[in-house]
Amino acid sequence: VQLVESGGGMVQPGGSLRLSCAASGFMFSTYDMGWVRQAPGKGPEWVSGINTGGGSTYYSDFVKGRFTISRDNAKNMLYLQMDSLKPEDTALYHCARRDRTGWGRPQSTPSEYDYWGQGTQVTVSS
Repeated sequence: VQLVESGGGMVQPGGSLRLSCAASGFMFSTYDMGWVRQAPGKGPEWVSGINTGGGSTYYSDFVKGRFTISRDNAKNMLYLQMDSLKPEDTALYHCARRDRTGWGRPQSTPSEYDYWGQGTQVTVSS
């Protein structure tokens, strides 16, 4: 399993970034996927998730309405469009494979993800 993120960088508050994740080594279309972030000095926190077909998406309360997750199963790619970025969004963002099936609730936790990429740094600062 390999997950490689890209697209991070430094942006001013209110700006946008689009993260990408290239997946390989497993049947991408059969797994739910997600994004998990970790800020300096803090534990990992779940950001967003998407089901296998891409028709159902889930967001943590702190990004709902600002971030959009999507996937392209033909290209084995996962994306996170981040708009209206805030300084508190500063973190290392990891693409992750979910090892659960079904979404009994519209939230998730980092423990539900078995493989993570190395991450791409997002810094929001003026």
